[in-house]
Amino acid sequence: MANPMQVQDHRSQIRFVLLLTLGLNLFVTGLKTVVGIWTGSLSLQADALHSFTDAASNVLGLVANQWANPHPDRDHPYGHQKFEALGALGIAAFLGMACFEILQSAIERIWHGSDDLTISSTELWLLLLVLGINIFVTLYERHMGQKLGSPVLLADAQHTLSDVWVTFAVLGGLIGIWWLEWQWLDLVLAFPVALLVFWSAWRVLKTNIPWLVDQVAIAPEAIHRIVMTVPGVLNCHDISSRGVVGRQVFIEMHLIVDAQDVTAAHAITEAVEAALQERYAPARILTHVEPKPYESDRLSYGN
Repeated sequence: MANPMQVQDHRSQIRFVLLLTLGLNLFVTGLKTVVGIWTGSLSLQADALHSFTDAASNVLGLVANQWANPHPDRDHPYGHQKFEALGALGIAAFLGMACFEILQSAIERIWHGSDDLTISSTELWLLLLVLGINIFVTLYERHMGQKLGSPVLLADAQHTLSDVWVTFAVLGGLIGIWWLEWQWLDLVLAFPVALLVFWSAWRVLKTNIPWLVDQVAIAPEAIHRIVMTVPGVLNCHDISSRGVVGRQVFIEMHLIVDAQDVTAAHAITEAVEAALQERYAPARILTHVEPKPYESDRLSYGN
């Protein structure tokens, strides 16, 4: 079998991105907390809590990244990359906690009431600064996550994007209070904010759970089409795949080849693996060669 294309270890670059965003998230959390306590805004205090979960998810991402060595070893022959997916699930849990806290605070204010809020133009400008930082962090993390193929960075970018939505809603509510004196607006906006946070958590789960449970990574029909273009291949069946395309996939299949000896059969499997590497690299491909008289029409499992 041909050696698979080397999987790149981007952990040092991912660590730098997480440390940078951690510092920015702590700054944003402190600023929101001060302004929220100063004005008495429920939605802004909830937003500060959400920003704190951003910082906590950065720490979780750093821990997961430390363990996510992509290279295999004796105890982990398929590598350690699923630690990143586990870290992403932890970030989804933080989002769920933030959603619960926002709803709990809103319901408590409905039952017990609250004092009228006061807001100044200076505080609104501070929130605009916070919004700008959040947008920068979201775009930067998403860009680096896509560039490095990092589930943790992409999940964390989704988390910070939810923070952008929250800050937009909070800012809109506080502008309504400052300009129109609609005191109820702050409370009303807490509920759609909670829904946005919940939706972000669901997207992170939806992205990472298929990888953790070894859902098919590539349609068997797509693999079959590529393999059948290789000269000497008579049949390709029992195809399976898992992993993440562009990050690393594992492909297995049975081949029936037109070869008179082991050397010729090996050359055909090398050509098959080269064709699949060209399309889906980096990949680890395992082929099981069967004799020419053998027949099978089972493309994949369950078919």
